[in-house]
Amino acid sequence: MRNLCSVAVLCTLLAVGGCATNTKGPPELDTKETYDGLARVKNTSLSGAWMRPDFSLAGYTKIMLVGAGIEYRPVRPANRATAQRASQFPLTAEQKERLRSVVSEAFRTELAQSQKFLIVDEPGPDVLTVWGGLVDVVSNVPPQSAGLSNIFLTSVGEATLVVELRDSESNAVLVRVIDRRAASTPGRPLLSNSVSNWSQVQQLARTWASRLRTSLEEATTWDR
Repeated sequence: MRNLCSVAVLCTLLAVGGCATNTKGPPELDTKETYDGLARVKNTSLSGAWMRPDFSLAGYTKIMLVGAGIEYRPVRPANRATAQRASQFPLTAEQKERLRSVVSEAFRTELAQSQKFLIVDEPGPDVLTVWGGLVDVVSNVPPQSAGLSNIFLTSVGEATLVVELRDSESNAVLVRVIDRRAASTPGRPLLSNSVSNWSQVQQLARTWASRLRTSLEEATTWDR
């Protein structure tokens, strides 16, 4: 996220507070722990969420954004003969750079509005690392070279956001969340064009970023 948030990267993952049905306190956890000491969050609306049983944001007043990068689903390029049958398409280098920029701007802009945390660039005893990235990114938008016109889409693509909250000095993972979502607009399919397609991507990035900020601030009120 310094590149993608400094991109995308994690949080839905970002809904640490939204992980559970009870938003007034910490979520309920399973008793079984993972190899790195995390317990799975029960009743989460996310694809998955894990947290240290003793998780607390007490003492953290700053956040450091670290981007893990973006990984794309390996998809074969389509041509005029195969584009009609294909539903997934690879992104161009230009599209990848724009995605990185869109996600990075969304997270940095949103987290800069936090009333609880100051964004910094160096670790410290009061610094929480927000580590995140996007994985299995796939586009549903045919390339212009495919020669197709008047394409209507319900979703321009999908991605999985992965976010980890870490102690910046020990690098220990405190929370891990994953959330797979489509960049789409509710309702009927929209005519595919550059403006509407990137608008859907921007909205998804803003939603993730907003949830992360809200969840971080809510978690400061948890009393374990």
